[in-house]
Amino acid sequence: MLTTTCLAFLLTFWGPALGGPLTAPHPNITDQELFWGSDQYDFSVVLSASGMECFWHFAHQGEKFYLNFMVQWVTGVGQDRHLSVTVNAPGGLLVSTIDDARGQTSFDAKETGFYQMCFNNFHNRFGTMQVSLSFGVYYDDPDPTHSKEEAEKRKEEVGKDLNNTLSVIEDSTHKVENYVFHMFRYYNFGRMRKSTDYYLLLSNSQYITWWSTALSFLIVTSGYLQLLFLKRLFITKTTTEDEKPRC
Repeated sequence: MLTTTCLAFLLTFWGPALGGPLTAPHPNITDQELFWGSDQYDFSVVLSASGMECFWHFAHQGEKFYLNFMVQWVTGVGQDRHLSVTVNAPGGLLVSTIDDARGQTSFDAKETGFYQMCFNNFHNRFGTMQVSLSFGVYYDDPDPTHSKEEAEKRKEEVGKDLNNTLSVIEDSTHKVENYVFHMFRYYNFGRMRKSTDYYLLLSNSQYITWWSTALSFLIVTSGYLQLLFLKRLFITKTTTEDEKPRC
């Protein structure tokens, strides 16, 4: 009896630690690569030559998942601004793929779990690039479990009872929050474009400065060599009767 009690005690407290379900998408993933909740995230990441970075964001079924990205600057020989982006569902299904310098995708989450976003810089084998990211999830309905019939009934009740100010205030507040959220989404995308234009102007300025310096040095050097060559043409030697110039 004592042995059975001890065995049950060990299975109760030791079993979940060894044989329980895996709550994280991968045991080697750090907290910096995981993003939870229905918030939006906006940051930049530098991809090395032929490098790849992956991030995971948690989303519930029925939520709206969105991703915006834009390449800000590229270094190296080829300077290809194309970026390969893939989004995978928690079950491993490929949801979206983009191969461009900028792009955006949005879809309804069909599964509950961590959605994987991978950014691959295989186009540049000898150069790095900086990418600006903006992603997250949001709700179109404060309660996504409501069906269309319940929504229609609620509209009819609100229409009949004009004194139901709480429902009106709640719906109006949710609409305002949704509009503000999308406004910040477009603001972040505009800020991405502004930063990309800034880095492009800075790169063009450095390009023009270096080429102007190189061409100025080339012009001065060629002028000096031409002057030296012309000067050597007018060099004359004093001759005597014993040393006469030969034809």
